[in-house]
Amino acid sequence: MDQSDVESEISLTIDDDEISDSGSVCDETSPFGLFTEDVFVQIEEGSLEHGMIMRSFLTGMGSVAKYTNVVAIHKNSLSSLTRKARLESFQLFSEAVAEKCGGNANVRLGWFGGPREEILGIVKHGFSHCGRRPVNGQSYGVGVHLASTQFSIDGALSSDVDEDGLKHILLCRVIMGNMEVICPGSNQFHPSSQNFDSGVDNLLAPRRYIVWSANMNSHIFPTFVISFKVPSENDFLSVQANVPKPRTSLMTFSALISILSRFLNPSKMALIDKCYNDFRGHKITRPQFINWLRLTAGDGLLLEVLKRYTQERSKMRQNAN
Repeated sequence: MDQSDVESEISLTIDDDEISDSGSVCDETSPFGLFTEDVFVQIEEGSLEHGMIMRSFLTGMGSVAKYTNVVAIHKNSLSSLTRKARLESFQLFSEAVAEKCGGNANVRLGWFGGPREEILGIVKHGFSHCGRRPVNGQSYGVGVHLASTQFSIDGALSSDVDEDGLKHILLCRVIMGNMEVICPGSNQFHPSSQNFDSGVDNLLAPRRYIVWSANMNSHIFPTFVISFKVPSENDFLSVQANVPKPRTSLMTFSALISILSRFLNPSKMALIDKCYNDFRGHKITRPQFINWLRLTAGDGLLLEVLKRYTQERSKMRQNAN
């Protein structure tokens, strides 16, 4: 079962208005007193729901999954009138956005990591600010940044270790509506026009969802919190360190983009051209543009193109000698 299938199954489990605590467990001696105190119910380990959430989380952790131990999964208990009202509000906004967008509100699942107290506060009271600057990668505008289900690693990197040695990450339902591409390093803080509702780093394969501050408590509904352990923070950082980074110092960007046009579809090329124009107009920096290229084209293709270019240059030098 691939990640999209898992996301579909998870979506089905949280579509009901009432979230029951049947099958939940509550251990007063556990380190989750704050979570189980009228806020969350713990999902029983071994249940179908627990297995789906854990599988989705670990899949998105990539190679770090082997270091990761999921200690507990809790579900928003909706035990207060305020939280029930937030769910009803979320559903009303879903209907409104669906009507605006031709019948589809484009509700997705996204990860949000932070300190335990911040996560608890979000579930109790909602978002009070746009969150911290994302740890993994560039910031795409001013808003709440969530990682798509395939990249729980990004949310995990933003989580802090608590006094019990645990990290915590929220899995939220997110109303995305019509999405627009936001370039890395952008200071945008609202939709560029009435045609759009939210932002992404890549339309075809989004890794980052951006919900503008005006919508952060109407378009995001926190549903699950996953508590987990890893041996050390270095296990996260080593993932990024072990990824080969394409270098463009041997060829011009215009030459690289010309070659990429042979392999990428017009939609992706339009996104690259837009960001390249922003770079040339000094709206974003060189590192930001390179990061955008990596996200859009993929490191595999970029490395292959640069490898062939280097080999061709080497042959030309040999023939000249």
